[in-house]
Amino acid sequence: MVTLGVNLLINDTKEKNQTYQTLQTINTSAVSNRNQFQNFKTFQNPDFTIAAEKTINCVVHVKNTATARSSNSIWDLFYGNSQQKRTIGTGSGVIVSRDGFIITNYHVIDNASSIEVTTNDNKSFSADLVGYDENSDIAILKIDSKRNFPYIIFADSDQTKIGEWVLAVGNPFNLTSTVTAGIISAKSRDLSDFDSKNQSFIQTDAAVNSGNSGGALVNINGDLIGINTAIQSNNAGFIGYSFAVPSNIARKIYEDILEFGDVQRGLLGVTGQSLNSEYAKELGINKTEGFYVNETDPDMGAHIAGMRNGDIILQIDDVQINKFSDLSGYLNTKRPGDNLEVTIDRNGKKIILDVLLKVSTYVQFYGMQLKNSNKDELDNLDIDNGVTVVVNRNSTLYRMGVRSGYILTEINEKTISSTTQLKSFEKENIYQITFIDLEGNKERLIFD
Repeated sequence: MVTLGVNLLINDTKEKNQTYQTLQTINTSAVSNRNQFQNFKTFQNPDFTIAAEKTINCVVHVKNTATARSSNSIWDLFYGNSQQKRTIGTGSGVIVSRDGFIITNYHVIDNASSIEVTTNDNKSFSADLVGYDENSDIAILKIDSKRNFPYIIFADSDQTKIGEWVLAVGNPFNLTSTVTAGIISAKSRDLSDFDSKNQSFIQTDAAVNSGNSGGALVNINGDLIGINTAIQSNNAGFIGYSFAVPSNIARKIYEDILEFGDVQRGLLGVTGQSLNSEYAKELGINKTEGFYVNETDPDMGAHIAGMRNGDIILQIDDVQINKFSDLSGYLNTKRPGDNLEVTIDRNGKKIILDVLLKVSTYVQFYGMQLKNSNKDELDNLDIDNGVTVVVNRNSTLYRMGVRSGYILTEINEKTISSTTQLKSFEKENIYQITFIDLEGNKERLIFD
């Protein structure tokens, strides 16, 4: 009985020790899992307060006062009588320098006769329009004051990642600075189906509403990665998608305007189209991503570096080129004289070219890129005047059949001979455009 009792005691002690060790292992594992879970929660829920504190006083309210003429009746129109009518538009702006330079959207201050800026501490200042780039929807303002303003630091928008947390800071519905949070949903988003302007946007699900235009999109460090510009909506309210001009593009425009007075654009000198499965099948190739080169300009950097028709642009410097907006977005951050390392695919072989960007002689108009027609192009179609469509990004005109190589000869029944004439039509209601197609046929397009 004693021996048995001793064995039972020993066995019982062993079992208790084993049980204790097992419980200890489970507890250790639970602590480890709990720590991992806490780390996961910390990763999923970052602290936005630092970014909000750094940026909320750097975003301003922008009020645009414009004057337009209005007529009260048909007789006023008949006799030429009209009255001055004031209209007021509002938006946001981002202070980017201690001495009061502000980046906002061009559409926020379009047609302004006066611009007033109100800071987050309710102090108002008169602002001057320094310059703008309508194509990128960016404008630069300046407020004069002896005061040192808080300002936002630029971040490298090329380094942002899909899924990264972001904050949108602006003045929706004329409220003072408001902060909303979300993630980057997509990069290099092309909105050519919604807007004729050629652009490459950051897409986010941070709530952006009317009045947020021109405000800041910042990372969790409070650094500027974009200028909030547009929402996709049927009723001007947020429904889950908003878009921002990348900070690298906004910064380049800001620096160009301050240094040169206008935007400096460098050109590769190629025309072509983004690859997809349908276009790849049409071309008889296997690649479905990249930019397919249809033609190179003999006088421009790409051709001089050795790029040829049929090449596929895969990468520029460290940026992957999967679609046209990747290409245009990166080029919009560069200037004439910049050297780019361009990786192309030629018949399945990768080739790296050193391409020098040259001054763009092309213009953007009505969602198209156009250039002056040379004598051979005009003689081949037996016409005397016109400008050549290099790239057509206007989805309406594309559906109507307008392609690269078409010659634009008339706008609103006025003869067009040079791209310099196109600027005069930027503010005009366009109701008719005449093209000569690739076969020499005249196509007159009428717009309501």
